[in-house]
Amino acid sequence: MRFLHSFVAPLVLLAAGAAQAASSWGFDDATVQVNAKKAAGTKEKFSETKPLSQPVSISNTESIKVLLVAKDGGKGKRPHQAFVVLQDELSGLEAPFPMTVKENGKAVVDIKFADLPVQLATSTAPLKASVVLASFGSSKGLNKPAFSVSVNTDPNATPLIYEKPLRYGKREPINHTFRADPKNPPKIISAFFALAVLATVPALFVGWLVLGANVSHIQRALSDAPIAHGVFFGSLVALEGVFYLYYVSWSLFQVLPVIGVFGAATFLSGAKALGEVQGRRLAGER
Repeated sequence: MRFLHSFVAPLVLLAAGAAQAASSWGFDDATVQVNAKKAAGTKEKFSETKPLSQPVSISNTESIKVLLVAKDGGKGKRPHQAFVVLQDELSGLEAPFPMTVKENGKAVVDIKFADLPVQLATSTAPLKASVVLASFGSSKGLNKPAFSVSVNTDPNATPLIYEKPLRYGKREPINHTFRADPKNPPKIISAFFALAVLATVPALFVGWLVLGANVSHIQRALSDAPIAHGVFFGSLVALEGVFYLYYVSWSLFQVLPVIGVFGAATFLSGAKALGEVQGRRLAGER
């Protein structure tokens, strides 16, 4: 029994180590290819344990294409996360580029020069490229350096300029300039139209005389309905006064309630006054 127990512990540790080694992410068949618009691209192979010794060079019109097969425990599988991360070792800034992965683990990513952040595109030191693979479960993730990228910008191309991003914070106060309050028209124009309106008053009386207005019925009308006629005429004069005040100094909110009161008085008294006039007309007195 003691002899059996002496073998159990090493076997358990060996099995645990084998299970741990089997449950970790890795990759195989990895290549990096530099593609140019008018020239054939160069392709180099790298592995999980043997990154490229020489940096991959890229210019303004080129792109990098990375292909590999992601494996979990030695079998091709699709991880939850798959990135190629470019890092500037001088500043520590990095940019992840997600890979497109199939169910069998075949992954690819195409990194164009235009996709590089300006901080990395203007870096003077080679960028470190790492492969990051991870997923749910107990499998150990992978973060391994794969190759380095040397950025060679074209001197004839438009230089890249770093623009400071917009930050939320305290800003300079904004001073609004409001338009001045509307002013009345010139007094000459106002006087001209006022005289034009007053000139129609004599024409109104002349028209009444020509048409045969019964001015003698004023006393009869005031005796039969003095309140109706008085309020009706007074409300008309009051409305004209309100319009004058609005023209001179009042605002619209001051005018509206006053107009509502005098308008109601004009309507009610006018109905009574017209009733009295209709009564005399039906009696044949007009």
